[in-house]
Amino acid sequence: MSQFNESPIITVERRKAITIIISAVILSLALGIGLMKVGSGFASRSSDGITVTGSAKTSATADNAVWILSVSLSASNVGGAVKSVDSDVAALSSYLTAGGISADSLTLGPVSTNANEEYVNGNATGRTLSYRANRDVTVRTKDVQLVSKLSQGIGSLLQTGIHVNNYGPQYYISNLPELRPKLMSDAMKDAKVRAEALTKAVGSSLGALVNVKAGPIQITTPDSTMTADFGAYDTSTIEKTVTATVSVTFKN
Repeated sequence: MSQFNESPIITVERRKAITIIISAVILSLALGIGLMKVGSGFASRSSDGITVTGSAKTSATADNAVWILSVSLSASNVGGAVKSVDSDVAALSSYLTAGGISADSLTLGPVSTNANEEYVNGNATGRTLSYRANRDVTVRTKDVQLVSKLSQGIGSLLQTGIHVNNYGPQYYISNLPELRPKLMSDAMKDAKVRAEALTKAVGSSLGALVNVKAGPIQITTPDSTMTADFGAYDTSTIEKTVTATVSVTFKN
């Protein structure tokens, strides 16, 4: 055998070494890519400069309330169903106005009806079992505290036998157009502070502004961390937190 021929043992060991090296390289690349993607809001560096995310938030109190209540009842005939709905709508309207809601703040929707048909083994028999009538009552007011109080106390009306579907009021803020520019400005300042801190840490200096991308406004409950790609608007609470974000690129 030639002296240049390797033994089977040496060949196997060399293959093992090559496999280990390749695995290490792949692992290093994977870790590097993962670290680059971790932590939304951190800085990234490219040939275009350094990109950072800035944010700003403020508290806001809702000053508009929309409360939709629905009355729905069934009867053996259409006339009976509509009459029952009208009676319960009148009782609901009285509850609201007696509680302090002005009549101008109430909007009564049209009455809708539908037949409840009989089915046997999944097939319609052509017989109508009953008729259901529905009507919405919508409250629109700036007195959000009054709406909250009446919503929490509507159980007293339900106990009298009135059939009302209550999905809860929705609360909105009307000064968002005024809040947005201030929040964007503060978010820009936050981004600049972050960028300056990062460049200073590596002995560099911050250059000119290259690009700015504003993120969607997030309106959430005060204790929420919820965000959405196209923005969030939680309407379940009177007190809210409004958050703005910007992605800013500087030369470095």
